[in-house]
Amino acid sequence: MRVHKKAERVIEEVKKAIVGKDDVLKLVLTSILADGHILIEDLPGLAKTLMAKSFAKALGLEFKRVQFTPDLLPSDIIGVNVFNQKTLEFEFKKGPVFTNILLADEINRAPPKTQSALLEAMQEKQVTVEGKTYQLPRPFIVIATQNPIEQEGTYPLPEAQLDRFLVRLRVGYPSKEDEKEILRRRIERKQEEVEIDTVLSPEELLEMQREIEDVYVSEAIIEYITSIVWATREDRKNIEVGVSPRGSLALLKLSRAYAAIEGRDYVIPDDVKAVAVPALSHRIILKRELWYTRVSQESVIMKILEKVPVPKFE
Repeated sequence: MRVHKKAERVIEEVKKAIVGKDDVLKLVLTSILADGHILIEDLPGLAKTLMAKSFAKALGLEFKRVQFTPDLLPSDIIGVNVFNQKTLEFEFKKGPVFTNILLADEINRAPPKTQSALLEAMQEKQVTVEGKTYQLPRPFIVIATQNPIEQEGTYPLPEAQLDRFLVRLRVGYPSKEDEKEILRRRIERKQEEVEIDTVLSPEELLEMQREIEDVYVSEAIIEYITSIVWATREDRKNIEVGVSPRGSLALLKLSRAYAAIEGRDYVIPDDVKAVAVPALSHRIILKRELWYTRVSQESVIMKILEKVPVPKFE
């Protein structure tokens, strides 16, 4: 598929800025091709903002960043009607949500009303102000970040709102060798900014997203996806609330996009496995007694993947 070669070019370009995180970069691009929003939950200083900016530049997309704070209002994101004294009429002044890639930095620092204003835009790809609806540009992707260790002064996203994100990713620390490479590259370029070339256009990205719809999904893969999702609903020992049908659709979309990036026009079980943890882990609620243990949502999904029979695939 043409998607494969174009995806390779994009990831190679982003790797100029992000060292040693090829698996994360592939998952970010997979989510963008699946036309889904991304939640990156990790510690400060792990290049989350740089990653979002680099993808926007490589894909030729407009990029805007909003720092979420407790005093941020919905109108600060969506926009506001302003009175024009010359025309004696109200004019809509667009907010930063009118872009291709919006980085919602530390989304859990803003109050629920502001969070829900953004999440409505994510779901509907439009905003409504005083009864008038405005369409958002295409593609429209939100990359939100949150810090998992700082809880004071934060407003955690409710499970129903977490469900709007196609994936939840964790970047993690680089290896020691990768960190040395980061320092070497900084010395060589003699400046903070990393130069990223634009290798695609927004139109090409939209065409790639359309091509994903042609990736073949067999009945065996449909059965496999359904079995994984149903296993989350039947795990009474660990899970209070299992994955919803929106999670099944997310797993399907991501599996097709991942297959296309790998150069195939059909999905195999390995594609489903590769995206299952980031696609499903934030969609389950663990039993209350597990909240203070080392058991994580990711580890529960991994155990389910080990138990669900993998279909034979020729």
